[in-house]
Amino acid sequence: MSTKADNVTPLADPAPAESPVCDLIREDIIAGRLSPNERLKVSDLARRHGVSTSPVREALQMLRGEGFVVLNPNRGARVRPVDESFVRNVFEVEMLIEPYLTRTFVEMVTEDQLTELDRIQSRIEDLNFADERKHSDLDTAFHNVTYESHYNRHMFDMWQKHREILGAISHRYPVSLTRRKAVIEEHRALLKAFREQDVDTACAVITRHVEGSGRHIIEQMRMAAARG
Repeated sequence: MSTKADNVTPLADPAPAESPVCDLIREDIIAGRLSPNERLKVSDLARRHGVSTSPVREALQMLRGEGFVVLNPNRGARVRPVDESFVRNVFEVEMLIEPYLTRTFVEMVTEDQLTELDRIQSRIEDLNFADERKHSDLDTAFHNVTYESHYNRHMFDMWQKHREILGAISHRYPVSLTRRKAVIEEHRALLKAFREQDVDTACAVITRHVEGSGRHIIEQMRMAAARG
């Protein structure tokens, strides 16, 4: 008897950044549907997602690069726990990347970019966290304006991937009133530093902004664990 996976035409090698299988497995790990340290069998995942084994193998390699999967030659693939250590590792890297990207932006910022940032910030404040996913999209758009023109595309790609990872984790938790206030104030401080082309202040603010976001996720994880 043939299975669903048997009837699927093998897929051509997909572009890694556009792998829907990778997105699905990542979400299962973050949501806990795949347990910490659980063994990941390629054939099982292929059947689960209705694909051939090739995109699953590619997805596991991508997730290994993101830190979600541990690959061992003798034990196969296993789920890496998405815990405080995982989140801290990601946001501490971002505390190095984002000031680097910000520095160049402040030195090269244009009036058009400032106008676009003002427009996005107005929408963020009008929304006032009424829809946290819409807020997340607007927040990403705000920072994307700041980083997208940077010449170092590898660094920009790293920022995007880390942003996706932290965003996927943070969507599981509410945003505290304290953090909401801090986000608005930090964005305003960034805009002021951008207009004044104050590199040092902009870098200090974005470092505080990233650290605050990471620590907020960890605090929410602890509160969720305490509630059982």
